Parts: sequence; structure tokens; C-alpha cells
Amino acid sequence: MTTFLLVVHALIAIALVAVILLQRSEGGGLGIGGGTGGGLMTARGAANLLTRATTVLAALFIANSIILAVLAAGTNKVKPIDTSLAPVTKTVTSPAPATPPAGVPLVPGALPATPGGSTTAPAAPAEGGVPLAK
Repeated sequence: MTTFLLVVHALIAIALVAVILLQRSEGGGLGIGGGTGGGLMTARGAANLLTRATTVLAALFIANSIILAVLAAGTNKVKPIDTSLAPVTKTVTSPAPATPPAGVPLVPGALPATPGGSTTAPAAPAEGGVPLAK
């Protein structure tokens, strides 16, 4: 609808410019030449027709401008931001972390504690292999 009204608005503006340029001004202009004889296109008849056309086109131009402004104001409402890609952060209050069970290392990659309290490296492989850790 807005596109249609914009096209009509442009056509009204072009017609309004053409009608204004056709009117006879004090110094001449692009107006229709005055000839003698009666009818619609005498100097006075052309002036009346062009004046009426200018009035009608100006009224249509203003009305169309107001309608377009109202339509533009209606589409300028606050739109929600697309949050589909944002990470969701939830603040959940949880109880204090429990102590890990015995034998589970606190640091990833650490050796678990043995029941005696000492940590030992894994044994070397049998048959001439390279030991992994000492």
C-alpha cells in the first residue's frame, strides 16, 4: 500500500509542477498562448482551468503526504531484537558445591589419591617399552 501511495504521490507532484509551469505569469511563461475566440481555452478560461487544477492537485498532494506520514509513523514501532543467536544465561542459585568423593581429583588431569594418602606414578610397561611417567 505504501509503495502504491508513493507512486501516486510522485505522479501528483509531476502533474502539479507541469500545471504550475503552464500557468501564465507576469513575465510570460510556458502558458497556453492567448488567441481570440470563445470557449474553454481562452486566456480567462485557461487560467480558470489551470487554477482549479492547481488547487485540486495541491489538495491531493497534501492529503497524500498526510496519509504517507501516518502510515510511516505506524510502522516505526519498537521491534524486538533478534536474540536467537545470543547465548542464554540463566542465573540459578544453587547450594554450595559439595566436596568431591574420595579418589576423584580436584584438578583435571591430576592423579587420584590412593587410600594410603600418597600418589604414585603408573608402573613402567613390561618388555622394554618406554615408561610413560616417573
